[in-house]
Amino acid sequence: MKQMLPIILFVLFVSNVEAQHYKDPKLPVDERVHDLLQRMSPEEKFMQLFMIPYEPGVDTAMYEQGVFGFQMGAEAQGGGAEAQLMSYNRSEHANKNIEKINNLQRWFIERNRLGIPVIIFGEALHGLVADGATVFPQSIALAATWNTPLMSSVADAIAVECAAAGIRQILSPVVNVATDVRWGRTEETYGEDPFLVSEMGVAYVSAFERRGIITTPKHFAANVGDGGRDSYPVHYNERYMREVIFPPFEACIKKGGSRSVMTAYNSYDGTPCSANSFLLYQILRKEWGFKGFVISDAGATGGANVLHYTAADYGDAAVHSMNGGQDVIFQTSIHHKNLFIPHFLDGQIDQPVIDAAVSRVLAQKFELGLFDNPYIETETLLDDKILIKHRELAKIAASEAVVLLKNEGSVLPLSKSIASVAVIGPDADTVRLGGYSGRGNNPVSIYDGIVNLVGGSVKVSYSKGCNRLSTAYVTVPADALLCNSGGKTQYGLLGDYYDNPGFEGKPAFSRIDKQIQFQWTLFSPDPEKLSYDFYSVRWTGKIKAPTTGHYNIGVDGNDGYCLYINGKLLIDNRIKRGRQTITAGFDFVEDHEYDICIEYSEPAGNAWFRLIWDAGVENNDDAAIEDAVALAAASDVAIVVVGIEEGEFRDRADLGLPGRQEELIHRVAATGKPVVVVLVGGSAITMNHWIDDVDAIIDVWYPGEQGGNAVAEVLFGDYNPAGRLPIIFPVSEGQLPLVYNHKPTGRGDDYTNLTGQALFPFGFGLSYTSFSYSKLKLSEQVIRIGDSVVVSVNITNTGKIPGDEVVQLYLHDELATVARPVKELKGFRRIHLLPGETQEVSFVIPSEMLAMYDASMKKTIEPGRFSVMIGASSKDIRQRTYLEVVE
Repeated sequence: MKQMLPIILFVLFVSNVEAQHYKDPKLPVDERVHDLLQRMSPEEKFMQLFMIPYEPGVDTAMYEQGVFGFQMGAEAQGGGAEAQLMSYNRSEHANKNIEKINNLQRWFIERNRLGIPVIIFGEALHGLVADGATVFPQSIALAATWNTPLMSSVADAIAVECAAAGIRQILSPVVNVATDVRWGRTEETYGEDPFLVSEMGVAYVSAFERRGIITTPKHFAANVGDGGRDSYPVHYNERYMREVIFPPFEACIKKGGSRSVMTAYNSYDGTPCSANSFLLYQILRKEWGFKGFVISDAGATGGANVLHYTAADYGDAAVHSMNGGQDVIFQTSIHHKNLFIPHFLDGQIDQPVIDAAVSRVLAQKFELGLFDNPYIETETLLDDKILIKHRELAKIAASEAVVLLKNEGSVLPLSKSIASVAVIGPDADTVRLGGYSGRGNNPVSIYDGIVNLVGGSVKVSYSKGCNRLSTAYVTVPADALLCNSGGKTQYGLLGDYYDNPGFEGKPAFSRIDKQIQFQWTLFSPDPEKLSYDFYSVRWTGKIKAPTTGHYNIGVDGNDGYCLYINGKLLIDNRIKRGRQTITAGFDFVEDHEYDICIEYSEPAGNAWFRLIWDAGVENNDDAAIEDAVALAAASDVAIVVVGIEEGEFRDRADLGLPGRQEELIHRVAATGKPVVVVLVGGSAITMNHWIDDVDAIIDVWYPGEQGGNAVAEVLFGDYNPAGRLPIIFPVSEGQLPLVYNHKPTGRGDDYTNLTGQALFPFGFGLSYTSFSYSKLKLSEQVIRIGDSVVVSVNITNTGKIPGDEVVQLYLHDELATVARPVKELKGFRRIHLLPGETQEVSFVIPSEMLAMYDASMKKTIEPGRFSVMIGASSKDIRQRTYLEVVE
């Protein structure tokens, strides 16, 4: 028997090797998936449904059973030699990470029992977020080009750089429809129109998918709710979802080939999007036939219990999400796996549900070729010639995105023969690239771009003018606060936290808070010991000022607090109301310590609280504005570059320019010199307070690393702007939400003190030349269901210089069984014409383009008359005819 044992073991080994069908590249993917799935333990299956950023220094034992993949992250610090092998650095040039990513992949293939490779994923909204990668204009700027071939070229360039960096999946693009411009993430979108968003989204994802990189349209389904607030609950009816919110996602999947989708943080119709079976099963898989995998937004799965209160704990949230149609849990730490895994093992999630999710992930890993060719080849390295081409493309995109909003008296383009120009403003000599952006390759500011273009012949002077934000107060720093703990003096204040709003009983816990600067909007000060909406805090200790002086000290935060200094009640604001800033004067002596006590009561949650003062605040805006005004007065023309603050979880209640920028514009305009305002930002800006004071306005969005050069060429006429607004600009925030393609009103849309119309409509944009529209015609005046017609129009450049025109096709159903939008974009074409040149532009109108959802939510084409409109914006319709639909 002992002699037979080696033979038996050898036979078993050979049989096992032969049975490993998942390693055979000749077999179909579904067979390989099925074979591998049968070999996996429950823990290994769970880990294929768990994705995270790479965490420096984590013990590699945490990954013994594999993992879905990693996001590009920071260099590993500590954790041993193996941890260092598993590190890659976002701050390094993308080309230098190949060896590190290969080491990371090699570890999983060689050390894990089944050798399942990982997916390296990253952010690439308008360029890979990695040093050495090209930063193109922000998404909203790319949409403003109204040029899908250009979008395809930009996306392909980004995909090339992603592939060279080893990225196999991107968490992009954002194809949410920006229905409210107060939303801080409007900059990441392609605008307010579902057709425009769909066309741009498809152009983007197609380029990546062709190069074998998985795209992840997000955030399914809607990510902006009432008030333009990020991730606010959405209660839109099904008709609105199908008509406005769903189309871009459906297009990216069906036309663009997207193989992954990311859910939204918010709830839809009372159910978190990460666990919403209507969205993830009914719509995504059953109706659209989506075969890829669904991932949550970072932390959204666990968010079901802490934000939406629809799950008892993280494990319960995982049950809801998996049963609701989500596949992959995206978290921020590998340690979070212990919060979710229990119910994957105890049967609360049906095994077929788990196996289906794992199968979808494995199928994509096989299709990516990760099992057969897991390592990045060195020939994928980008050479300088490619990066130079990408930089040139970034400039083209920035140029095409510029929207000319006003040009009174044809002030623009500026003459290169002027003697002097003053470049003024907080965004003139800095480069802001927008959200989800790398640092770019030698980004060019607008000031530098102007100097580069005309600095040799025109005197170009710069003055900041003011800060983008005005700082009246700062948070009291830790080194100004002292307390005694354990017989030792420490920086900060001692906080006693009570489990009731009345400071009753003993504190639930005490701790030293280095600064009194908190935003407990989602959680309590300690979720394990306090509820988020019923507690109080008393901070005590000492405070000292850096210099002798009379300072204003107080609180920026929710009402319900008192401030004592040396036992004296300085501020009494116990009324529970809302956030405001209240300060009181106090005379401080340098380095003298004063007793301080702050009492804060929170009986309803959503707390915002900062201890502030004006000690050490250096606000030089007064002097800077005076300097800018003097510079403008001494120059032939003033270019004022101003911008807004926005971003993820940074929604705007006020759409005006922040800080003292509007004052800066007024003061510069008062000099009487021609004033050109350059707007930097990713969303709408109200300007009724200053628009009449300036001669010209251009919106350059976040124009990317070559933005400064592109903007300079527009200002001085080397490039004729033709960007168009992908969102409306309202006159006032009181008009919002406001979109061009709304349904008809029951009476009117005006206010007693304001029109219901936008300041600048959707599709708006001026040019340095002019265009005429003529000879609109249909190939047939009648269309039968199933057929198509062609509409054409002649466009003529009637000006004196070459230029682009964006021809826009809109349709309106004249009579329907349910209310239809007053106007819908259904086609657009950006064309270039020489002076006097005429070009015929045609659009195909298939009968499917005329489809609608009837009263029973059935998609149908109703016979009747449609208005066919072609123009230069949603408001500027130049030609119109009618098309009759018959059965």
